[in-house]
Amino acid sequence: MTERSRYFVREAEVPGYHPANHLGTVNRRLIGPDTVGARNVEVVLGVIEKGKGALPHAHPGIEQVCYLLAGRARAEVGGEVCELEPGDSCYFPADMPHTFIVISDEPVRVLVIYTPPYEENPDRVVRS
Repeated sequence: MTERSRYFVREAEVPGYHPANHLGTVNRRLIGPDTVGARNVEVVLGVIEKGKGALPHAHPGIEQVCYLLAGRARAEVGGEVCELEPGDSCYFPADMPHTFIVISDEPVRVLVIYTPPYEENPDRVVRS
């Protein structure tokens, strides 16, 4: 798929970026305004190194869902902590501080869904 599609996205064709407030992380914005014109949802694939991840932060007005594809991670939100493995998911409500740290020897691959789209705007992040 070398010609840009209006609806289909290949991971290898999406440039990676290092998100703010995250260590050892490369994200690829698979679904969003720039890839398919999505206005109300954003889907990001994150690859996170062993022992790295998201420092405490929150997203004002943005809900977040994480679905673990590979590796193991520890997520914390609202005073609850959970170890996640492939097939598990977690929900971070808007405005609620959370963390997400890799605890496996191999990197984590995680699908992250934001609504409304986060679009990696530094003005929309609150560090705890």
